[in-house]
Amino acid sequence: MDNNVAKTRAPYRSAVLICVIALAFAAAISAARLVPHDWRAPLHSASLRSAALFGRGSLGPASFADVVDAVKPAVVGVQTKRSENFDGQDGSGLPGDRFSHQFDMPPLMPETPRGRRRPRTVTAQGSGFFISADGYAVTNNHVVEGSSTAEIQTEDQKTYTAKVVGSDPISDLALLKVDGRSDFAFVKLAEQMARVGDWVLAVGNPFGLGGTVTAGIVSARERNIGGITSDGLLQIDAPINKGDSGGPTFDLDGRVIGVNMMIFSPSGGSIGIAFAIPAATVRTVISQLKEKGAVNRGWLGVQIQPVTAEIADVLSLRKAEGALVAEAVAGGPAAKAGITSGDVIASVDGAPIKDASALSRRISDITPGTSVKLEIIRDGKVRSIAVALGELPVPSQTATADREHHAAPETMGRGDAGDLGVKLAPAGSIAGTGQQGVVVTDVNPGGLWAERGFEQGDVILDVSGKSVKTPDEIESALSEARNAGKRTVLLRLKSGDSMRFVTVPVG
Repeated sequence: MDNNVAKTRAPYRSAVLICVIALAFAAAISAARLVPHDWRAPLHSASLRSAALFGRGSLGPASFADVVDAVKPAVVGVQTKRSENFDGQDGSGLPGDRFSHQFDMPPLMPETPRGRRRPRTVTAQGSGFFISADGYAVTNNHVVEGSSTAEIQTEDQKTYTAKVVGSDPISDLALLKVDGRSDFAFVKLAEQMARVGDWVLAVGNPFGLGGTVTAGIVSARERNIGGITSDGLLQIDAPINKGDSGGPTFDLDGRVIGVNMMIFSPSGGSIGIAFAIPAATVRTVISQLKEKGAVNRGWLGVQIQPVTAEIADVLSLRKAEGALVAEAVAGGPAAKAGITSGDVIASVDGAPIKDASALSRRISDITPGTSVKLEIIRDGKVRSIAVALGELPVPSQTATADREHHAAPETMGRGDAGDLGVKLAPAGSIAGTGQQGVVVTDVNPGGLWAERGFEQGDVILDVSGKSVKTPDEIESALSEARNAGKRTVLLRLKSGDSMRFVTVPVG
């Protein structure tokens, strides 16, 4: 290269180099300004774990393999067989039927030529996990319901016969015991409830495949699925399918945060909405099953519901808190103590009750026979009532009330309240609805009361605390409330075997 050319380009190279150095220095200063003041402080343990699990620039854990290797040997397949007689035409009446329908399970019993179902051995298949080296294992009640023993298959394909130590249909948990070994791999229950957004791993026996692992997060906590359990369930989005019932869901420390219980699915396959029994509930129930083979829960003997903002307004409550008593069961502890429908239970032994679910959990945790002090609100006044708790009965599979209608209904008039969109008749004129109240014989899907949850067959027992027997009495009660300047009134309904309060606007 010509020396003159080299000498000419040298200043440019020096200038470019100076610019690059200056830009790098400026970037370093800017970055330093963005670092928090305490950047030299040590990382928390959670941060250390995240640093180990997450790769550079990764959107998720680098791998779950170490956790899976540690917990998978403790997870087992569970199978039971029992002989059943069926009278229904669709497989209804099966033990655990309320759960199997969530999985869209087909009828298990074929019809005989005469149209009757013949006795046959029914196989139920699920999952479970060991909680001790000497062979105690946890699964769902609906997996072993109706059986005294179960077959357990471990990861190494060995099969053992397990005794059903005890089961609890309310929590849907069961405890099994395999004798003869004291070296089973086992896992422990988590001490704290997982948070929404935490990573979880589900290990189970879907479709009988065994040893299947799925991953997801905790989607929600404190889910209360009506008619199934009063305990707040964990909702997870890790795929759960048929055969995963009773299997464990783990956190990233390999602790069991929940026992898989059910899924919501229109097809029977996983759509990412699964529910697990929290570890805290599992710990309490399993300890009682191990000790005495059953679970004893306190029983107040009331049907309750949440206090909504509208109900709080109608009852002149300061806050929408507490549990509203829809009915005190005749002869039950609450009824004997003087508690009646319309009372709001605000506290138990001085501990505030936030909602109906909180009351159910609080009472269930108390030993039957214990006397508790309830603070209730009645007619705007606070009262204290002592109640000796009974023992919560095991739920039975009872048929719903006959709702066939054989009489011409009366139609609710229009009046100033407008068309409420229902037809009513005295309960005594409709077969199967009893002699008290006014039965809803028809509901306009677009009507005002349909929006409030009224259904055909509901029986209106009282309006604003006053018993009603005819549609005219309901209209009179609504008109009276409207003339008194009230915006809403409180109606007490009977739906099948359940009682509930409903607020409706009066104009």
